[in-house]
Amino acid sequence: MESIHLTVSLAINWILFLALFPVTFVWLRRAFRIIVQRDYSEVALKGGEPPPDPERWAPYTAAINLVAGAVTAYVIYGVIVLALSFDTWTAIAGTTIWLKLILDFALSRHAHWRAKQALKAERAQNAPND
Repeated sequence: MESIHLTVSLAINWILFLALFPVTFVWLRRAFRIIVQRDYSEVALKGGEPPPDPERWAPYTAAINLVAGAVTAYVIYGVIVLALSFDTWTAIAGTTIWLKLILDFALSRHAHWRAKQALKAERAQNAPND
C-alpha cells in the first residue's frame, strides 16, 4: 500500500476544499437574508455602506449569492459523493469564487455610481441660477 506524503500542494488543496464550507454557508445565508428576511444591509456594499436604494439592487445581489452558494455546495457534494476529479472541482470552485468577487465588486460600484449621479443631478437642479 502506498503512503500519502504531505506536500505543499496537497495542503493547499485541502485548505481550498475546507474553505468551501464556510464560504458556501456565508453566501447562502446572505441570499436567505435578502430573499426571505428582506435584510438589505449587505446589498452592494462599498466601504461597508449599502447604496441609498439597496432594495433596487437586492435581487441582483441575492442572485449572485444564491448561484455562487449553490455551485460551491455542488462542488462539495461532487467531491464527497461523486468523486469529482481534482482538476474539475478546483476549476469550478476557483472560477466561482473569482466570478462572485468580480460581480459583487461591479454591482457595488455601479449601485453607488448611480446614486452619486442622481445626487449630482439633484444638486444641479436645486442650485440657484446666476
